[in-house]
Amino acid sequence: MKMDDSQLEMLDDMKGIVEGEMNIPVSKSIGNLGSPDFNTLDEPISETILRDLKAVGTKFAHVLIPSEKKSLLKEWDLWGPLILCTCMAMILQGSNRNPDSNDGGPEFAQVFVIVWIGSMIVTLNSKLLGGNISFFQSVCVLGYCLLPTAIALITCSIILMAEDTYFLFALRVIVSLIGFGWATYASIIFLGDSQKPGRKALAVYPIFLFYFIISWLVMSHTNV
Repeated sequence: MKMDDSQLEMLDDMKGIVEGEMNIPVSKSIGNLGSPDFNTLDEPISETILRDLKAVGTKFAHVLIPSEKKSLLKEWDLWGPLILCTCMAMILQGSNRNPDSNDGGPEFAQVFVIVWIGSMIVTLNSKLLGGNISFFQSVCVLGYCLLPTAIALITCSIILMAEDTYFLFALRVIVSLIGFGWATYASIIFLGDSQKPGRKALAVYPIFLFYFIISWLVMSHTNV
C-alpha cells in the first residue's frame, strides 16, 4: 500500500525520536541563543559555565552603571544574588572573633533571611501596589543591586585590618552610606518604571528600608 506525504513525514519524525534526535526550542530573548542551530545539549560544560558567568558579570556592570534597564528585567536569574548573599554572609560570619562568643553561625543565617525574605516582602508590596513586574524579576533586581553594599562590606573589612580609630570608624560609615545610596538608586532606576506614578513613593520606601538594614549590618561589622 502506497503511503502519502503526511504518513511519510510522520514516520520520519518517529525515526528521529527513536534515534535520539532532539531539537529544543530556545527563546529568542536570550541574545544569540535564539538561533535555531543552537542546542545546549551539544555544548561543553565549560562553555555553559563561561556563558553564565559572562551574563552575571554583564548584569553586575549594569548595576554599577545603571543606564541600561532591560538586561536585569528581561533575562533575569538568581545566580548573582546568590553569589553576593553568600559572600556577604561569609564575611559577616567571621566578624566576631572573640573566643568566648559563638562561632558566628546565626550571622550567616541572618544575612540569608534578611536578603531573601526581605526581597520577597518588597516584591510582594510592589505587586500589591499594582506593579507590572514579575516576582522573580523583582527579586533578581533587588539581589543584583546588593553589589554596591557588598563592595562597601569588603572595603570596610579592609579598613578594619588597621587599628580602629574614630577617623576609620567615620570612614567606614561614609563607605557604608555610599554603598547604601548606590544600591537604592540602582534598584529604583530598574524598578521605578514598574509602578504607577502616584504609587512610586509607597514602592520606594520598602526598598529604602531593605538596603538600610543591610547597610546597618555593614556599618556594625567589627573584628572584635
